[in-house]
Amino acid sequence: MTPVIVLTTVGATQDVDSLATQLVEKRLAACVNVIPQIHSVYRWKDAVEHESEQMLLIKTVQERVNELLEAMRTLHPYEVPEFIVIRIDDLSDAYRTWLTGELQRTE
Repeated sequence: MTPVIVLTTVGATQDVDSLATQLVEKRLAACVNVIPQIHSVYRWKDAVEHESEQMLLIKTVQERVNELLEAMRTLHPYEVPEFIVIRIDDLSDAYRTWLTGELQRTE
């Protein structure tokens, strides 16, 4: 399995606990870190927007990315959610074992 981090943002007032919990319960993520109170500046529909958001760092594996993307299309509150996949090449053996173990299907 190839470990990756998926980045996404949601609104500052969005309840991300439910979203993060569903991703972990479905074994689409081993862990979701929530970074509150970031400030984003971006162009949307020909206007420059300034918004307070939260960033989610979703630890998963490449083999689950398509399933995660499908889940995010349903669960994510944005019309066009940020979905950036970053491959992790260097991590400790113990962390890699934990991460990939948490994403093994048990059914």
